[in-house]
Amino acid sequence: MTSVSYAEAAAAGIWDAGAERVGYIPSVTVAPVISALVEADGGADGTSPHVTPLSREEEAIGLIGALPLAGGFGAVVMQDNGFGNALTALTTFSLSYHLPLLVFANTRGGLGEYNSMIHSISQHAPALLRTAGLPVFELDRRSSPQDWRDATTEAGVHARMTYRPVVVLASFWNTDGKVA
Repeated sequence: MTSVSYAEAAAAGIWDAGAERVGYIPSVTVAPVISALVEADGGADGTSPHVTPLSREEEAIGLIGALPLAGGFGAVVMQDNGFGNALTALTTFSLSYHLPLLVFANTRGGLGEYNSMIHSISQHAPALLRTAGLPVFELDRRSSPQDWRDATTEAGVHARMTYRPVVVLASFWNTDGKVA
C-alpha cells in the first residue's frame, strides 16, 4: 500500500471537488501541492493544461474566480499571508457576486515557523476571513491525509452549493517530516 502525502491528498481533494482550472501563486511552501496538481494533470515544471501560475493573489481571485460566469469552477492555491492582497477581490467580487471558488492556502506563523515577521498577518488570517464572511476550514497534522482530501473536496462542494468562496487553511509544518 502506497502512502499518500498531505500535499497529494490536498491536490486530489481539489480535483475531486470539480475544479476545472487551478491558479496558484508560486511559493516554496505550497510547492508540494502545486507539484501534485501539475503531475495529476499531466504536466511538468509547474504548468499543465489546467494548472497555471499567476503573479498575485488578487489576480488569481479575479481570473479563476470568474470561471463561474462561464459555467466553470476553479481553485486557487496560495499562502495565507497573501490574503492581505486577496481580501478586496474575495469580498467585492467572489463573495458579492455569489461566485463559487475554492481557495486552498497553507498557513504560516504556527509551530515550526522560521520567519518572525510572517506572524503579523498569518496569525490573524482565520479570524479576518471569518469576519469578512468567508467560510474557513482548518487542517493540520492532527488530521490524516485522507481527512485532508475529504475536507478539501467537501469545501469545494460547499462553495458550489452556497455560491460563494470557501477557504481551506492547511498547516504543512511537520506534516510530512519536513518543513514544506
